[in-house]
Amino acid sequence: MQTVKPVYGAHGIKILEKGAKLTPGLYERLVQHHPTTPLEDSVEIDAAVNGKNLRAAGEELLNRTPVLARMADRTLLLDCLEAVPLPTAIVFQLTVVRDVHPEQFRYFVATALITVWLANRPQATRKELVLAAAAGLLHDLGMMHIDPVLLQPRTKISREQRRQLYSHPLVSVLLLERHTEYPPEMLRAIREHHEVLDGSGYPGGLSGNAISPWGRILSLAQVVAALVKPGRSHAALRLSVLLRTNRHRFDAPLVDRLLPLLQQMAEENTEPGGIDNPVPDPVGSLLRIQQALLDWPAALALDAKLTAARRNGLAFIGDRCARILRTLVESGASSEQLQNLDQDAITGLLADELSLITRELAWQLRALQRETRRRWSLAANEQLPEALAQWIDQVEAACTGLIHHGSAEAAPADAGA
Repeated sequence: MQTVKPVYGAHGIKILEKGAKLTPGLYERLVQHHPTTPLEDSVEIDAAVNGKNLRAAGEELLNRTPVLARMADRTLLLDCLEAVPLPTAIVFQLTVVRDVHPEQFRYFVATALITVWLANRPQATRKELVLAAAAGLLHDLGMMHIDPVLLQPRTKISREQRRQLYSHPLVSVLLLERHTEYPPEMLRAIREHHEVLDGSGYPGGLSGNAISPWGRILSLAQVVAALVKPGRSHAALRLSVLLRTNRHRFDAPLVDRLLPLLQQMAEENTEPGGIDNPVPDPVGSLLRIQQALLDWPAALALDAKLTAARRNGLAFIGDRCARILRTLVESGASSEQLQNLDQDAITGLLADELSLITRELAWQLRALQRETRRRWSLAANEQLPEALAQWIDQVEAACTGLIHHGSAEAAPADAGA
């Protein structure tokens, strides 16, 4: 890339002359100066993103990513990706993503392919599938306009950075809505791509039928794309466990389309060795998680001395505990099911699966612990009720050592829980 006219920053100060060549590092610094000149009008790009090289990128991903390679209608997926409408300003932004953040670009392309695959029903028209590809490809453009540190894995973020993260679907819509090529239903899906059925998503906290059909597809597609990237070990098993332990978050018919494919791949287990960092005693850990859920102090929600907000918050946490208990049963990991297992038989695929279930449910339980603190909202010099404080300590003991970047937290920040 090189500038075709000068670029000006705040207060009219020239920050780049005409003819300046942009390297990835220079581009990053340029964005931090918040130029007043629209960059897409100021920069000429060689080998910009277009339909043909998008198709080539999609084909490479299909060849390199085992889960994607199993998806049917390969030609249809690539045809829809190649046909995505790309106004000049969007071409510029996608090209920057490809050249400055190549991993993020591959994630965009993977999301587009998966979105088309999930949207491909007998009643779907070709136009709808092309727009589904566009939604998947462009849903995270807003991430390119927030603090770059949020694109780095294993990054602890501040409250202000979390606000930026939660606003990025809205930023994506702002970047796209001035282009008539993109209809309102596509923009709505992009706005909803981090909304989940139980209402725990963002930015609107929508639940159930308040999330559009396209929004449900994109919400699932972006999670799948994040977890099956090339080189990720045992991706099919990890994704299968994630979906089975989060059925309350995603559209059931869509999940049911994916699970048979994933479970077949997990059973074939063509990868040598097991998962990294298996849980030493998954059965014991799962029993401790279940006991913590059973010990939730439900009677507090009935205490008339508490404010309505606190009682409602406690009832909410109680409902979530019951939901995770149901997940344990559905995953084959309730105490009764675990006690029927022959401990000597917990090897290979079963051991890997139990380890992943343990880490995922520990992550959910720890998230519930944080939500409990947030909803109680201690006043100055106030202490938690003894029963609630004991439960929080019990959760901490049950989860210690179980949560790392092999669980749901491994998804990139934009795909995250």
